[in-house]
Amino acid sequence: MTDNLILIIPFLFGAVVGSFLNVCIYRIPAGLSVIRPGSRCGCCGSAVAFYDNIPILSYIILRGRCRACGVGFSAQYPIVEALAGLLAAALFYVFGLSVELFVYSAFAAALIVITFIDLERRIIPDVISLPGIPIGFAASFFLASPGVVDSAIGILFGGGLLLGIAMGYYLLTKKEGMGGGDVKLLAMIGAFLGWKGVIVTILLGSGSGAVIGGALMLVAGKKSKYAVPFGPFLSIGALVHLFFGDALISWYINAALGA
Repeated sequence: MTDNLILIIPFLFGAVVGSFLNVCIYRIPAGLSVIRPGSRCGCCGSAVAFYDNIPILSYIILRGRCRACGVGFSAQYPIVEALAGLLAAALFYVFGLSVELFVYSAFAAALIVITFIDLERRIIPDVISLPGIPIGFAASFFLASPGVVDSAIGILFGGGLLLGIAMGYYLLTKKEGMGGGDVKLLAMIGAFLGWKGVIVTILLGSGSGAVIGGALMLVAGKKSKYAVPFGPFLSIGALVHLFFGDALISWYINAALGA
């Protein structure tokens, strides 16, 4: 019971960070500062008071509407805040108060922003993925896993693998099937998680993407031109590896040897 109560603290902190992530999701693609001005209603321009900017709770109290003009806010805001809070609590549960906690919290925050921007705008901003590559590599000097060598291999393997797939697809179809943003994202994931993380991320991301994409085709029809962004699936795969990667790899090896 006490341990569960302790997890409330990182959840609340993560929800506050999630509020800032919402600002990043909205402003980064528009080329706006994420610092100034403060939060405002996108419809009437009224500044959001501090008491209306409490993560999750304010959205519930205001019923998802602006206090000034009554226009509804996107449900994305409490979803991102709750997701950031849950990930913060999960990371604290797994890593405790450690260097890993701070490194992987920043990594998870970046993945959240990338996921929601890619879902809405079909882009993965370089301003997040490119700096994330050297940051992840620098962090590997202070982490027991993946380590400096594995991080370096992860960068080259992650970026090179998707780049090779993208070039091969283009040569065969003369169409672009994967953007450069996905390549940079996987290189960033390799920097933080190493080459094993790249493999697990690709397998899980491709598998889940194929299932979701196939389901959308069935619902919308085969002639649908709806493009499913790959970034969110890579992000999900990376987070699954972060929490369960070692267990998944051990299970696979044991299953393969047993077969």
